[in-house]
Amino acid sequence: MVKVSILGSTGIIGKNVAFTLARADTVDEIVMFARPQSIDKAKGETFDMYDALAAEDIDCVLTPTSDFNDIADSAIVLITAGNPRKEGMNRRDLAVPNAKIVRAYARQIAIHAPDSIILIATNPVDIMTAVALEYSGFDRKKVIGIGSHLDSLRLKTYISKFLNINSSEVHTRVIGEHGDHMLPLLSSTTIGGIPLKYFLREVDIDVKRLINRLRNAGNNIISRKGATEYGPSYAISNLISTMITDSHKILTVSTYLEGEIEDVHDVCLGVPAVLSKNGIAMIVPIHMSEYEKERFYEASRVVKETTKEVMDALKED
Repeated sequence: MVKVSILGSTGIIGKNVAFTLARADTVDEIVMFARPQSIDKAKGETFDMYDALAAEDIDCVLTPTSDFNDIADSAIVLITAGNPRKEGMNRRDLAVPNAKIVRAYARQIAIHAPDSIILIATNPVDIMTAVALEYSGFDRKKVIGIGSHLDSLRLKTYISKFLNINSSEVHTRVIGEHGDHMLPLLSSTTIGGIPLKYFLREVDIDVKRLINRLRNAGNNIISRKGATEYGPSYAISNLISTMITDSHKILTVSTYLEGEIEDVHDVCLGVPAVLSKNGIAMIVPIHMSEYEKERFYEASRVVKETTKEVMDALKED
């Protein structure tokens, strides 16, 4: 029996992850945890999902609850709860209030699901990953943020459309902060196995413009429809499915670094990692250009400083 629990299951991301994951038919039970005042909504979501799943002969059990005892024996506990980002907001604007929520949930997970993997989707995700790691007391390989996985998928789409190439031929990723200091790793990008720098002889990609487009992708969606949902939900479900199937794919997630990438220490950042049923099996070493190294160091500095501010605020609270 594979069990996944979602804390914040009635939010836009939480409920979409639950449905996407249920449809993937790789999980036996999904616990849809909600606050007591939202439990009726959680029940309504499960009724609606059951109707849809019946059409595809999927028997995944959906358990609406506000009792932390129900998350026991979860393989993965996803935290999506928190204040959503609104138009014009920086992800770091949400840092302290969301850190208080993540802290409370991390403590409960440590009590009720001590053998689980904690997956963080709450923004700012790199900082929230550090908060969950601190207050759960878990091993760092079992506390993972969704990091730059969605940004990497967006970059893959941009390059595919720019070159008019099928997206399956594009292998690329974004590392660093899931925010303003994200870094497209173009030096390692390949098209059909050919390095991008050799594939593009006549066409130059404007890196600064590309970074700006990636940075504003979420706001661009939020300004038009009020929230991002499908992209993040699929990216999160993809991460969960990768771990529970023990497929050892390399995906870009936020994890606590201890010098594995360019000797960067004591900060959670998005980096390529091999994912398994036990969490992070290995952080993958990267070769970067000098420009990329500078931006990665800058991301490290900014996220580390903001993480310290948030941790100090939590201690004072």
